[in-house]
Amino acid sequence: MKIRTISLCTSLFLGISVICGCQEKKQMVEVKVDPADKKVEVTVDGKLFTSYIYPNTIMKPTLWPLMSPAGNMLTRSFPLAEKEGDRADHPHHVGVWLNYGDVNGLDFWNNSEAIPEEKRSGYGTIFHQSVDKAESGEGKGVLETSAEWKSPDNQVLLDESTHFDFIALSPDVRIIDRTTTLTAVADEVHFNDNKEGMYAIRVARELELPSDKPTDLVDSHGVVTRVESMDNSKITGNYRSADGVEGEDVWATRSRWMKLSGVINGENVSLVIIDKPSNVGYPTYWHARGYGLFSANPLGQKVFSDGKQELNYSLKKGESTVFKYRLVVTSKNMSDDEINRLADEFAKE
Repeated sequence: MKIRTISLCTSLFLGISVICGCQEKKQMVEVKVDPADKKVEVTVDGKLFTSYIYPNTIMKPTLWPLMSPAGNMLTRSFPLAEKEGDRADHPHHVGVWLNYGDVNGLDFWNNSEAIPEEKRSGYGTIFHQSVDKAESGEGKGVLETSAEWKSPDNQVLLDESTHFDFIALSPDVRIIDRTTTLTAVADEVHFNDNKEGMYAIRVARELELPSDKPTDLVDSHGVVTRVESMDNSKITGNYRSADGVEGEDVWATRSRWMKLSGVINGENVSLVIIDKPSNVGYPTYWHARGYGLFSANPLGQKVFSDGKQELNYSLKKGESTVFKYRLVVTSKNMSDDEINRLADEFAKE
């Protein structure tokens, strides 16, 4: 009888330990600075999670690639790498980034190497300046960076200071918390109401929504080829908002979070962007498209509201504004309840 009692107690303890994660060893998040290759690599237990990169070719720093817990690439490869079947549109859509389509009349969003020389006077560039902190740790790594938003004539409009927390919450759930402070250097900085913004991901082909529209794809040789009929056999993406709106209907809706879920190489994955109540324009509008652009735009309201609302946000010299976003990366189709718990936690931080 005593043996059975001890056995039962032991089993109960082990069960509670598994549920609460008491016995689960935290994963090591390592943040490695590589100035020669203009990147900072973030790994979880030695496997790539993402890299903060700032080459001269993409006109802003970005996180690329973004990998799932099982090692599948969640961001589009084009234009930085060749992957057969990638769409060859919007070369400015690279990785996970933050910028905007109209800052003092300059387009930071659409800038890329593809812009002809004669048109570059209308585009702004975000220049990485420094890595200010890079800390590794059990369960979490930290990266802090500085950048400058500049006009084509090299005038600084904004100083940017960004803090990243890379969190390994569990073996199948990872989080990137981004806090970006923008401080006006110019006498006045105007974020004029614009559709193109602001915190965004361009996702892998598999996470797009099925489409029959013709498009340009990259073939196995890296050559762009026009495809009239799309192959949707591996296209599994679907959007779902905090309010239960799904599919293409999420575009131009407002919600505190948005999930994009799908399957890549047999792995169920979810990408969730969570807005924070302290952000300007909360809850954000969603510039989320079926072709793979997944973006939160709190500042561009006129287009999304059919002209019923407009937000022209301004900073005077020395004034700052802060944008905070949580990106959840999972190896499962995360439930609304699970996301709401993470959103509630983020709102309180």
